[in-house]
Amino acid sequence: MSLLIYAESSPDASGGKFKKVAFELASYAKKVAETLGTTVTAVTVNAGDVSELSKYGVDKVLKVSNEKLANFSAKAFADVIKQAAQKESAKIILLSSTTDSLYLAPFLAVGLEAGFASNVVGLPLSTSPFQVKRTAFSNKAFNVTEISTDVKVLSLAKNSYGIFESTAAAVAEDFAPSLNDSDFNVKVESVEKASGKVTIADADVVVSGGRGLKGPENWGLIENLATVLGAATACSKPVSDLGWRPHSEHVGQTGKPVATNLYIAVGISGAIQHIAGINSSKVKVVINADAEAPFFKVADYGIVGDAFDILPRLTEKLAAFKAQNA
Repeated sequence: MSLLIYAESSPDASGGKFKKVAFELASYAKKVAETLGTTVTAVTVNAGDVSELSKYGVDKVLKVSNEKLANFSAKAFADVIKQAAQKESAKIILLSSTTDSLYLAPFLAVGLEAGFASNVVGLPLSTSPFQVKRTAFSNKAFNVTEISTDVKVLSLAKNSYGIFESTAAAVAEDFAPSLNDSDFNVKVESVEKASGKVTIADADVVVSGGRGLKGPENWGLIENLATVLGAATACSKPVSDLGWRPHSEHVGQTGKPVATNLYIAVGISGAIQHIAGINSSKVKVVINADAEAPFFKVADYGIVGDAFDILPRLTEKLAAFKAQNA
């Protein structure tokens, strides 16, 4: 009986690269497997070099290669993972908390008649009974969830555990699950890909801008700071609604949730929906001319001032610091 993880990669038939969350999930799974005295098996879909997973404790990789899975389909991917779990007699299946994984998780749980716990933020508190700690109420609280079903599905909150190397001699095995036409009732008409140097999903640092930037022509201030920090760029909902930035950069409860090590908000007032989507970030820095902006109430560090004055100076100082410490 192995512990099974779904190691996400870009669903590209030519061979996608693993997402950073796959390595965090593998690290987490390795620790849980040690507690239970079992091994870690990963199932991949159209991934490239799967040997990379062995650095993080994966003992076996089930490689699925199928052109039908070039575009994400929640039902189809859930069916693949279900069949992999049944093949390995896995009682615990671990997913990330990406949009795709959270979309497929209910299908998988129903298919396996499993209990499902999302937003898990730590190792199991107990294995008998099986209990995990989770975030709740848009990351404003925690709860302890007990799962009593024989098979259990968990999704690990991003950036809640960390990435740790634990080399294993992973054995790769081709796996060809059967796919039903009913799994593909949803047809993908087009795919819009973000073009930034660093994706929001993989970023440790995010620099986000709001209407305080006054227009898309000033977005270079955000991009320059992000370049120095090796960060992803993001924006508030009003900015994406106005067309200043693509919707792929919209973060918040109604956009992409982020849980970065550092989140810098520039010219964002701090609507409750935005705060809910970034509240899991470890350090939050706010730059805003309005000292009464709600964002300051949840910020770890705040700067009251004009972003057009502060950002160039901050970028210059950070660039100089990096040069001196290279």
